[in-house]
Amino acid sequence: MITPSRLRLARSRRGLSLTKLAASTGISTRSLSAYESGDVTPSALALATLAEHLEVAEDFFFKEDVEMIGADGVSFRKLSKTTAGQRDAALAGATMTLELADWLEQKYLLPSPSIDGFVGHDPETTAEMVRAAWLLGDRPIPNLLHLVEAHGVRVFTVTADTREIDAFSFWRNGVPFIFLSTTKSAERQRFDLAHELGHLILHGDFAVSPQGREREAEANTFAAAFLVPADGVLSQGMRGASIARILKCRSHWKVSAMALANRLHQVKLLTDWQYRSTCIELAQMGYRTSEPGSDLVPETSQVLRKVFFGSRMAGVTREVLDDLKISRRELQSHIEGLVPFSVADTAPTKAKMMRPFDILAENSPDAS
Repeated sequence: MITPSRLRLARSRRGLSLTKLAASTGISTRSLSAYESGDVTPSALALATLAEHLEVAEDFFFKEDVEMIGADGVSFRKLSKTTAGQRDAALAGATMTLELADWLEQKYLLPSPSIDGFVGHDPETTAEMVRAAWLLGDRPIPNLLHLVEAHGVRVFTVTADTREIDAFSFWRNGVPFIFLSTTKSAERQRFDLAHELGHLILHGDFAVSPQGREREAEANTFAAAFLVPADGVLSQGMRGASIARILKCRSHWKVSAMALANRLHQVKLLTDWQYRSTCIELAQMGYRTSEPGSDLVPETSQVLRKVFFGSRMAGVTREVLDDLKISRRELQSHIEGLVPFSVADTAPTKAKMMRPFDILAENSPDAS
């Protein structure tokens, strides 16, 4: 017998209904439903067909039972703009990512989570407390992704075919996870990462969470204050800043022009009228949907780079594929954009444990 939850997971991962899977495989909807309920075992031919269309090894269907992540405990960005199918596909992708995360935990010693203990304060104050605890002062953060990884956050990619979802996050067994869409600009990815960090700290396992717009507004406030601390921007003489001044300083803080204008308004360096006028002008210049003239490069994962391209480069990919029973394309979708190039196809080698310093060499707050 196959494990029915494995078939449901693989189907949801592809965003397919039973009807659509039936149409693409030639297997009847009735048979597929019986497979997923555990009432009928697929024939060898049906099993091979399903594995091919769902891009997993046949052995994937015989692994242990799996419970898909529920939407209730997940912080989604722009959930109102996504369909239920897109949301379920993202959750299925994240469920498969957790198997990769568990594999990494077994093979390597990763940084322990240290983002709790900041509850009970407003988002601005919380951001200040986190910056103080992490010894960031009022300086820009050189590499935010390295920073959150150093504090135990596991960062992966929103799987490629659910990119309508910008980012999401959740806690699992005391470990925080953030999933990013790596198709966005470098500035947007940094803000999404800070936004999700805000959710994890403000609304995670350690706090009673507000809902809906209030929750999103709090995460946005945290992100803005964390990336552009009030003391830092106030010291720059930005009162009534011109467009040219904003465009120059966005590179200093590594945020978008729109985000910096919003932050200047939050700390009362731009009046309401100045802020509206600035936003209109920036939008006319194309800064609402992109970041013209920016030379900021998207940040990549230090943890994943050291796993897949470190001293054990030869063989680690093959081990993952063999152990998780997934395709190379599936593996790539979980780390795409977070490592500098495609996962290599190399011969397997014997696994070994690595110290946290080996995995995350630059473990300082401002690792770049």
